[in-house]
Amino acid sequence: MDYLALVIGNSRLHWGWLKGKQLLQTWDTPHLKKPITDFPRDLFPKSVTESLPNKTWIYIISVVPEQTKLWQNYPDQTVITKDQIPLNNLYATLGSDRAVCAYGAGETYGYPVLVIDGGTALTYTAVGQQKDFLGGAILPGLRLQLRALNQQTAALSEASLPEILPPLWANSTDSAIASGVIYTLISGIYFYVTDWLKRSPEGQIIFTGGDAILLHHYLQEKDPTFSQKIIIDQRLMFQGIARLIRWGEWERGG
Repeated sequence: MDYLALVIGNSRLHWGWLKGKQLLQTWDTPHLKKPITDFPRDLFPKSVTESLPNKTWIYIISVVPEQTKLWQNYPDQTVITKDQIPLNNLYATLGSDRAVCAYGAGETYGYPVLVIDGGTALTYTAVGQQKDFLGGAILPGLRLQLRALNQQTAALSEASLPEILPPLWANSTDSAIASGVIYTLISGIYFYVTDWLKRSPEGQIIFTGGDAILLHHYLQEKDPTFSQKIIIDQRLMFQGIARLIRWGEWERGG
């Protein structure tokens, strides 16, 4: 069965083309500006449009309600909600994106599992051996912190992210911003991961999200041994959706 998975993130639309549990291709597009009523071939790469019929079902995970509404008149779609994800003790306002990532991580790599999502927001989501939600944390991500300093101050520019760790003690404004944001973020990651491994010594740690590779590179440069404990999987959300569909407790249109 071919189907599409759409993850509506804070910054972009993330697409996956799947056949059963196999992820064939991924791509990103900008947020929509108008409602969708017909199969949106103009949003797909040529290799995808040539292969999919117009009745291909779309499974949607969204953290942006305004974007979700633009799909409500499209007939061949299912919006996946948190209540459809088979994890226990999820709190009422937990994002479905965090829940499906944690489910995908646990089903793919094993429980207990800690998912660190380096997106617009940096999130930590922990799930125990019995699929119980254990807790987590949310803070501004790398680029959001840089943008906030630029937009909420009079004299600070929006610093770029270096490919390697900046000097800890910086001697320019841009490098000082990069140092402050990067070192506090990776120190926070180190703190959460260390605590997680004390609680769950055999637990898995999965890094996902748009900045996962860059953040892991910073960690690797700072502490190569520590970084080896972390698995990178930027397709984790799609893994979770595929596992949900195989789980089979809800059907198309449900």
